[in-house]
Amino acid sequence: MNAVRPQHAPLTQFEVVDDCLQIGGMALTRLVERVGSTPFYAYDRARLTERVALLRRHLPAEIHLHYAMKANPMPAVVQHMAGLVDGIDIASGGEQRVALDTPMDPGMVSFAGPGKSERDLSCAVAGGVVINMESAAEMERIAVIGQRLQIRPKVAVRVNPDFELKSSGMKMGGGPKQFGIDAEEVPAVLARLGELDLAFQGFHIYSGSQNLKVEAIAEAHEKTFALAIRLAQHAPSPVLTLNIGGGFGIPYFPGEERLDLAAVGANLKALLPAVKQQLPHTQIVIELGRYLVAEAGIYVSRVIERKHSRGQTYLVTDGGLHHHLSNSGNFGQVIRKNYPVAIGNKMRGGERETVSVVGPLCTPLDLLADKMDLAHADVGDLVVVFQSGAYGLSASPVAFLSHPMALEVLV
Repeated sequence: MNAVRPQHAPLTQFEVVDDCLQIGGMALTRLVERVGSTPFYAYDRARLTERVALLRRHLPAEIHLHYAMKANPMPAVVQHMAGLVDGIDIASGGEQRVALDTPMDPGMVSFAGPGKSERDLSCAVAGGVVINMESAAEMERIAVIGQRLQIRPKVAVRVNPDFELKSSGMKMGGGPKQFGIDAEEVPAVLARLGELDLAFQGFHIYSGSQNLKVEAIAEAHEKTFALAIRLAQHAPSPVLTLNIGGGFGIPYFPGEERLDLAAVGANLKALLPAVKQQLPHTQIVIELGRYLVAEAGIYVSRVIERKHSRGQTYLVTDGGLHHHLSNSGNFGQVIRKNYPVAIGNKMRGGERETVSVVGPLCTPLDLLADKMDLAHADVGDLVVVFQSGAYGLSASPVAFLSHPMALEVLV
């Protein structure tokens, strides 16, 4: 007896009319004409707005929400998000330029990442953003730059905690890491910070990403608050900001279920009174990227050929891993699993078939869907990859084999 194959979590964020996917209030077929060519990414601004509203509903009101723009740095997306969130988190000088083009107060922009160059640090100090310091050496470099520019730099200490976010897709803390300052070394760094002309803002403690388990996130929040309270005793001034990271996951693969956001919010609400008693001057920040934008985006390519090989059918499209590396399974997956994929102009279709969807690249890694049940697609039909609003184009090897770049639109 064949086992029941797990299914993707239901995708309800986009409407379907006359069997055609709708995005940004219009049919996909019309959007293709508006864009002018395939492949492209499309991000639905209404879905972005709804996701922020969902978080505002379920998280305690005193929590500040920051957008980690590394998830999707498209300038139009960042501009839109800047009007919805309380801050922006950046990871490069290039991202800083985009962030400071928005109306966001520079003091609500924070810069994290190891290996910041002298130019990055100088731009950050001059721009008035908060620098999340990744090492004691970086702290000394920032102090020298501040003296040269006659500006008192705003800094926070990024802490490499002594715990991990269990069940996370990518562990960013715990054990030896290139990120942050090991928790046991932070007191000495704080003592030195007090001797320098630096404006201490607080702590950034981020332990992992892409987590769908409430229990793991709740445990990480509890440990993060306890660590921050302990380290605050060594701070040269009150802790003004505590960034507890994010890590909220979305369902990509068959069998995954959505994060229970209400339960995460309830746990935070229960923890905050004791935290505020210990850290009365502290603004708590949750930094999210993927959770805010991933489900609002799709990647669209066009079928250019149907190919049959030894009993298997391939849909060959004009898009591939050079635009969407994560969907191909080559961005963090150990065992490749299919993203949700559909024929966008035939969401159900009158006839179904099991096919693989591949791109135009001369490598077997260029796989968008492996033996998936899809509506029968003809040449010219549109393949849609869902959950594509985060870590898509900007996380892909766009120069590989010199194919054309995909377009991006916010609709």
